[in-house]
Amino acid sequence: MAPLVLLAPAVLIIAGLRLWPLVLGINFSFTGDGDRNGMMVGFDNYLTLLNDPLFRTALRNVGLLVLLLPVAVAIPGLLATFIYLKVPGHRLYRGVYFFPAVLSPVIVGAIFNLLLAFDGPLNALLGGLGIGPVDWLGDPDVAIFAVVGVHVWATFGMALVVFLAGFATLDSSLLDAAEVDGASLPQTVWHVIIPSLSRTIQFVFVTTMIGMLTSMFGLVYVMTSGGPEGSTYLPEYYVWIQQGQMNQPALASAASTALFLIMLVVGLAQIGILRRAGKED
Repeated sequence: MAPLVLLAPAVLIIAGLRLWPLVLGINFSFTGDGDRNGMMVGFDNYLTLLNDPLFRTALRNVGLLVLLLPVAVAIPGLLATFIYLKVPGHRLYRGVYFFPAVLSPVIVGAIFNLLLAFDGPLNALLGGLGIGPVDWLGDPDVAIFAVVGVHVWATFGMALVVFLAGFATLDSSLLDAAEVDGASLPQTVWHVIIPSLSRTIQFVFVTTMIGMLTSMFGLVYVMTSGGPEGSTYLPEYYVWIQQGQMNQPALASAASTALFLIMLVVGLAQIGILRRAGKED
């Protein structure tokens, strides 16, 4: 009984503060808003979501995040590799790379609003190179990439720390053997480092994806407010709009449930693919 007794507080906290609210939220998503408040409406809220252009845009942006995920993981992975290999200035880089992770998304968004303004420093630099100005936050085809790029810059420091922790478990004799065999840096990374850090890479993939789906609200709110033309909507921002401004909590619960299912499916798919790739290596 001792293990059960020791686990009981944590299990009760998770069940009471996580699982039970999740069940209530899913149940609430099948009720109505407004005149139908509290009435069971079946899948009406989910059909409303599918017919909402803003929610479809949010889902399309989720697909874009999935496609950009390897880049978001590769950046801290490569930088951690260089730090582990002790390139000149590696101690300084370790602190510099992590610094953005301690900044509030509101502060980061405000800073990049100034940098990415149409008459801001970045466009001034591009003008000096003979390149026309880019409307980073006003062009529907560019804004989402700008916001995602800022998010990656602001958060990759945490993944960098995780990778460095993974490198602490790496057998240095493997690197020595690769060096003796004359392996180049790309060959060493591909054939030695990546297979040895497969579990760390799995963890970073999943946590980075979760962070991109659930931690970009502050940046979207400060930088674009979902615009232009709704092009930077994400499910998290859509939920806030429906709950806080449209006063449709049941529809917001349906969107939250959809976001949960998306995270679950994407996370499980990532783990399955990465495990299969690890077994093939």
